[in-house]
Amino acid sequence: MKRLLASSPWSRRNFLARAGGLGVAGLLGAYSRPAGAGGLVELPFANGRRELASNFPQKGPLILQRIRPPLLETPFEVFDQGVFTPNDRFYVRWHLANIPTAIDPAQFRLKVRGHVQRPISLTMHDLLHDFPPFEIAAVNQCSGNSRGLFNPRVTGGQWGNGAMGNALWRGVRLKDVLDRAGVAAGAVQVRLKGLDTGLVPQTPDFMKSLQVDHARDGEVMIAYEMNGRPLPLLNGFPLRLVVPGWYATYWVKMVEDIEVLDQDDENYWMSKAYLIPDTPGANITPQQKGVKMVPINRMLPRSFFTSLADGAALKQGQTLNVRGIAFGGDTGVAKVLLSLDQGQRWQEARLGANHGKYGFRQWEFPLRVPTAGRQKLMVRSVNTAGVTQPDQPNWNPGGFMRNVIESIDVQVS
Repeated sequence: MKRLLASSPWSRRNFLARAGGLGVAGLLGAYSRPAGAGGLVELPFANGRRELASNFPQKGPLILQRIRPPLLETPFEVFDQGVFTPNDRFYVRWHLANIPTAIDPAQFRLKVRGHVQRPISLTMHDLLHDFPPFEIAAVNQCSGNSRGLFNPRVTGGQWGNGAMGNALWRGVRLKDVLDRAGVAAGAVQVRLKGLDTGLVPQTPDFMKSLQVDHARDGEVMIAYEMNGRPLPLLNGFPLRLVVPGWYATYWVKMVEDIEVLDQDDENYWMSKAYLIPDTPGANITPQQKGVKMVPINRMLPRSFFTSLADGAALKQGQTLNVRGIAFGGDTGVAKVLLSLDQGQRWQEARLGANHGKYGFRQWEFPLRVPTAGRQKLMVRSVNTAGVTQPDQPNWNPGGFMRNVIESIDVQVS
């Protein structure tokens, strides 16, 4: 789903009303308290026990990976409830610990400067009234989603598979904002920075850059709404960048500064952090050295079971409608395939509604297992570019871009 809309239904007053105190949530209070009493979750790797926290503002129960800066993972059963991830169950990942606890949208300004013809400063009123609204459905997936499953293990947040979510994003195209400022000849990249800061002055500001042609492709957008509501504070209120098909490190939250550059960005978060091997699937062996590294970029296709969990009990001969989700990465899902015999034969699942090439697709398959005992079910996605999930998982020292044919074991009796 990708569309320019004729007009925005939001007035300035309506926006402030619907924001409803989003900028005054007491985040630091949540940091200073123990996690809400929501029980424990066992993620599928060593030392995978996590608390289920319920006391973060505007959030329901999420898996607590870290308090400050907050890392909160979506419990996987949420993904069986529909293709759009509810805002209050949408995962959270911040890089810097100082996150504003109060943002007044009436006073907020978005600056556009640098290699432009005229620097500008935009209010929320400007964004809501002076630019055509734009919507797109897109998956936001952390670069380190599923890092806890890497073998050998690597450092970093030990996510399960829930550091991702799909939303219908609404806002304005970055192209339209840049055109208002006038991109000057010789522009190379567009750099974006949010309002979060480090605990010490030496901490590099979190900034990410896109090539100018990518920034102006008409799909990259500045969102003020997800799933029909203002962005939750922890997901970037009042504005965040949406970069469809690219990993979430580029989806800058609380974005307040856009700088057009006339040379490649060499800031820490582009030149040293979030680098991957320049190999297919970002895959190397732990012993490989001297590999060319490049900034992480496009997502890969993935698919998962959502209606069955590992270890589920099934009845022999019973026909069961199995469900899951898939996405194509940087393009759409062409098909989803299931195997009941260790990958020797693959059968095509039925795909659900298509909300756009960057979003989740639900799939269904009428499963009948004729043989008793422990069985392995496998699923893989193939995108419209012909890229599919690999037989073996990739590995790299950053724990980025985990991908492999997903499987679960079921017990048939």
